[in-house]
Amino acid sequence: QVQLVESGGGLVQAGGSLRLSCAASGNIFINAMGWYRQAPGKQRELVAVIRRDSTNYADSVKGRFTISRDNAKNTVYLQMNSLKPEDTAVYYCNANGKRWYPPGSEFDSWGQGTQVTVSS
Repeated sequence: QVQLVESGGGLVQAGGSLRLSCAASGNIFINAMGWYRQAPGKQRELVAVIRRDSTNYADSVKGRFTISRDNAKNTVYLQMNSLKPEDTAVYYCNANGKRWYPPGSEFDSWGQGTQVTVSS
């Protein structure tokens, strides 16, 4: 099983910044890594995803959030600036790709989630 370990959530005032990190363990080749969030009473939604040659963002975070990855460390980051109360949610990391062993076996894993709370 490919494990994802997230860190960096917390409480911040509106207008502030937070940086989330997510590290994937194991002998793996990662295709895409992304961040999703789920607010109380709402469905989980995509925030941002980064592939080898492209990135995509939800319209609600464009210009405020930046996703990046360190391929050598199998780690993805989400820099969140100009945070708003509506960004409050549990943020989940996702990664998919292939394991080295057994050769070609695919994985699609989720982190445990990290709480981000933005106060007004």
